[in-house]
Amino acid sequence: MARRKRVLKFTVLAVALVISAVGAVVLVNTWRFRSKQIEVNPIPPIPLDETACAERLSAAIQFETVSHAESDETDPAPFLAMHSFLEEAFPRAHQTLRREVVGELSLLYTWEGTNPSEKPILLMSHIDVVPAENHGWTHMPFSGDVADGHVWGRGTLDIKCGAMAILEAIENLIGEGFQPKCTVYVALGHDEEVGGQNGNAKIAAMLEQQQVRLRYVLDEGGVITEGIIDGVPAPVAFVGIAEKGYYSVELSNSGPGGHSSMPRAQSSIGIIAAAVEKLESTPMPSRIDGATETLLDYLGPEMPFGRRMVLANRWLFAPLIKRNFAANPTTNGTIRTTTAVKMFQGSALPEAATARIHFRLLPGDTGEDVGRHIQDTIDDDRVKVCVHRKLRRASTVADVDSPDFNTMHRTIREVFPDVVVAPGLTVVTTDSRHYEAISDNIYRFIPTRVTPEDIQRVHGIDERIAVTNYLEIIRFFIQQIRNSTS
Repeated sequence: MARRKRVLKFTVLAVALVISAVGAVVLVNTWRFRSKQIEVNPIPPIPLDETACAERLSAAIQFETVSHAESDETDPAPFLAMHSFLEEAFPRAHQTLRREVVGELSLLYTWEGTNPSEKPILLMSHIDVVPAENHGWTHMPFSGDVADGHVWGRGTLDIKCGAMAILEAIENLIGEGFQPKCTVYVALGHDEEVGGQNGNAKIAAMLEQQQVRLRYVLDEGGVITEGIIDGVPAPVAFVGIAEKGYYSVELSNSGPGGHSSMPRAQSSIGIIAAAVEKLESTPMPSRIDGATETLLDYLGPEMPFGRRMVLANRWLFAPLIKRNFAANPTTNGTIRTTTAVKMFQGSALPEAATARIHFRLLPGDTGEDVGRHIQDTIDDDRVKVCVHRKLRRASTVADVDSPDFNTMHRTIREVFPDVVVAPGLTVVTTDSRHYEAISDNIYRFIPTRVTPEDIQRVHGIDERIAVTNYLEIIRFFIQQIRNSTS
């Protein structure tokens, strides 16, 4: 009995020591989990003509530059008219920069630097938009109305505001007599919404052929979120340092037809439906690494103590973090390759069924990983699997320790002193992927301020941008060019 008591006492003591040690490690890690925000002096607002800037953006929105997957369905007239408008709206830029038309409707501008030995930079946006139905809008989708402090219409958020702001910034800088030390390229694609194969893909190939090596690329993909990141009261400037890939497969099964009074034990539709249910209920494994890990490193120190403690000790709390992320579709995509059913159809006589499954690949996951997951999860030889959309691997992760990211971080804080800068994974696809062969560092950020309500406006009804925010975007590009090329 005495020996048993001694063993119990020793066990309790050992457990207490382990708990104390773990607690000490947790507290030390939390104390060391310090803010990564750069301390800068905010710059005074750069003077801009608010009315003129808003009117030029309004005019750009009125061009119905809708792109279509089949290029022969795209009407070139609005694009060509917009090209002419840009020449008139930004005369200094068009007198100073070299302009080339690529893929018939995309534009590449070259602003030669004074020091040819310095690597150039590339600023990107696109001038095409998705279609818009006329019903349901407060202001018609291509009206470009300036009302209630906003410019309204398709492209105000996605993303003619970026194209116009870049040219506004360059026009302003040339007016000041500014000359960049390194060359600045500006690429404005005409088919980003349908993959960019005739626009930025051709521009990238042309630059690669000219042996251009870019210091960095800056495209869309990140925004300033307001009221979206739980636990961070300040606006968050999300900068994409990587983006997901994609891969689509088609599942199919066919069998002999027959009368509904004498059905097979399981129909083709039932077989494919069962396969789909297995894939939806068994997602690919989650993990916290790469760009998502970097995001937590930047956001965690800005959160209240409890959340900061959890994120500072991912070695202990990773299962809890993953579970919370997986519960929200917005964050689930940052920790795993996601599975989405895009199409399901079936028929009889002959009996057949197909389903199309779209995977968004997390950096590090491969097509082979997805293929094994499909086969192991479905585990049914009756289901035929074939590739529907060619694999596009996820991007590499840009370096947040590079001087160029530091410059952009500083620029954001100078223009938006109230925001928290947070680099992370972009779950959407951008045209920046076409430049991976000629640049190691690709960043995705245009500082549109986005609320939960605004998310629904992108590709939706009542797309709009606040005039004050548009002026902020112009100021951001002015300062980014100054900081990057002086």
